[in-house]
Amino acid sequence: MSLKETNLYREIHAQPAALSLLLASEKENIQVLAQEIKKRNISYVVIAARGTSDNAGRYAQYVLGAHNGLMVALATPSLFSIYGQPPQLGNALVIGISQSGKSPDIVSVVAEARKQGALTAVLTNETASDLAAQGDFVIGLHAGTELAVAATKTYTTELTAIAMLSVALSEDRKLQEELGEIVTAVDSTLTMFNPIAAVVQRYRYMEQSVIIGRGFNYATAFEMALKMKELTYTIVEPYSSADFEHGPMALIEPGFPVIVIAPQGKMLHKLTGFIQKLRDREAEVIAISDSAQTLALARIPLALPRSVPEWLSPITTIVPGQMFAMLLAHARDYDIDAPRGLNKVTETH
Repeated sequence: MSLKETNLYREIHAQPAALSLLLASEKENIQVLAQEIKKRNISYVVIAARGTSDNAGRYAQYVLGAHNGLMVALATPSLFSIYGQPPQLGNALVIGISQSGKSPDIVSVVAEARKQGALTAVLTNETASDLAAQGDFVIGLHAGTELAVAATKTYTTELTAIAMLSVALSEDRKLQEELGEIVTAVDSTLTMFNPIAAVVQRYRYMEQSVIIGRGFNYATAFEMALKMKELTYTIVEPYSSADFEHGPMALIEPGFPVIVIAPQGKMLHKLTGFIQKLRDREAEVIAISDSAQTLALARIPLALPRSVPEWLSPITTIVPGQMFAMLLAHARDYDIDAPRGLNKVTETH
């Protein structure tokens, strides 16, 4: 089977259409949710998720914090599902995020929240799922059936649904206009396929790497690292540049591959300085950026073709991450639709 015949290739390239459908279909529903959040004077959010959806939760920590003044915490599902000692959720908004809506531990968090009287919302691609049944509000991702094991279009639709909620809460017209450009931006980002394909053979025998992101793109580092692990079976760890300097910098030796996600925004100067430190230690830097200065510092520059506001950049920067992982797995002759030992739906307790 050729790469372009795989489900993963098709689903990566289906993301603009999925995002467009989500934006058109859920705007009113999300606006009603935002009104209820304001009515209840909710000041903090708890997110229950696993895997890729947990990384969407990391994005929510930044965007809902930066634009809406909301403290966002990631739930500890085992307290609910195994220890049977759930914390008091008080006047929280509890959001369950899951592509399938089937994982019992995530369902248990949202069910307990509802029992305690907290406002619950669910982001899922399966609006008839067990998780959706526990939501006061259910936001469908409208991604269509996702057949490849590695999540792609369900991740970017999760991010976009969170961005839509942030815009609805802020009632900021400028943010709304910026979000309205995201489909075109993601479509443009798909043109990075050939430049990435031209460099992945260099990393065919790579055994370990780190991925660096900071601020809004802290989530992107985690999600790209997850895609690299599940598709290429490489030991890849995500870090913020700040955390990396608190010890893990000792890993760096000449030729050590470091992927840095550095789009334009308030974090760019921090990341550019960090890349210079990596160069001083002779690391091999792969940079995903729309900054010419930053790309010039990299051994392997991967130029984002379109700039977007920093708060939306995780929706575009993950696309080259998805393609890099897919293309590297293909170069290694792995089954990119069905990685070893994994199932499409993972149910944890």
